[in-house]
Amino acid sequence: MSSLITDVRVGLSDIEQVGSGLKRPECILCTRSGDLYIAHLGAGVMHIAADGTQTVIGDTAEMDGEPWIPNGIAFRNGRDAADGFLVANMGGGGGGVWHLAPDGALSPWLMEVDGEKLSKANFVFLDERGRVWVTVTTRSDHVPDAMTALGAPERADGFIVMDDGNGARIVADGLSFTNEARFDAAGEHLYVAETFGRRISRYRVAADGALSDRETFASFGHGTFADGIAFDAEGCLWVASVISNRLIRIAPDGTQHIVIEDSDAAHLDAVETSLASGNVQREMFYKPQGKLLKNIASISFGGPDLRTVYLGSLAGESLAVFRSPVAGAPLPHWDTNKLQSPLL
Repeated sequence: MSSLITDVRVGLSDIEQVGSGLKRPECILCTRSGDLYIAHLGAGVMHIAADGTQTVIGDTAEMDGEPWIPNGIAFRNGRDAADGFLVANMGGGGGGVWHLAPDGALSPWLMEVDGEKLSKANFVFLDERGRVWVTVTTRSDHVPDAMTALGAPERADGFIVMDDGNGARIVADGLSFTNEARFDAAGEHLYVAETFGRRISRYRVAADGALSDRETFASFGHGTFADGIAFDAEGCLWVASVISNRLIRIAPDGTQHIVIEDSDAAHLDAVETSLASGNVQREMFYKPQGKLLKNIASISFGGPDLRTVYLGSLAGESLAVFRSPVAGAPLPHWDTNKLQSPLL
């Protein structure tokens, strides 16, 4: 790690925009071909081809009279869009993970595990062995119930599900607003963002997918709400903080610094005050306050050299993009030679 680039910083002037007319583009899948697949509210997935052509996949806006909210997305076959997508639904229809076919047809894929409904499924991804992992933010149907103040008692009722082809099961529980999760390069640890726990936790991963030895890898303070995470090629973890529009890079030893920030101090104070008083509203997370960034919620590395950073958001109509001096770590769907056949 002697060659580790310790200080990566980006200015707002370095930001460009990709795409148009996007709605809540919270999650992004980047591929070697240059195709981007993005969660798209009111439909399902937006495909932006390498030539910039945009195509909407799906047409579902509501379920049971409530918005259907595509949050995390993954390729169903682990590699590409040929078999459609798995979509973690934070909205109506009972939450859950759904299969979105290439023709837009939607069907439930996983709605309940170990007697627990996946009412607020947040994120879904496949590992190199083809196992499916799902994070569930909270057991409450009312998401603000799980939004707790810094230092206050947490509502730690989020959990993680794994399906290895022998049935889905809960492999971790007691998390505070479970958000995105990623494996390190060796596959030895699973890192998970606990948004209102103000931390990144990590677990040791057994060969059978069992998680143990939970520990805190990084903690955050005022105005930082860890949402999406991704590793770079140097083993550093990048963290997108919603509301504050902070992108943070954390070294393997836990040292962290802000890569870019586009926040409004008064708005952050107002959110923290609302959390402390128990009056926080979910809408506060959708109201853009930055000059350029629109409540960033995820980070993905793409481009032919994996040095193009794409930022998903809750309020943007396009993707904020910049070039990084450090390449990202390729995810299983990027390098199809590494990915084993999906187990499901």
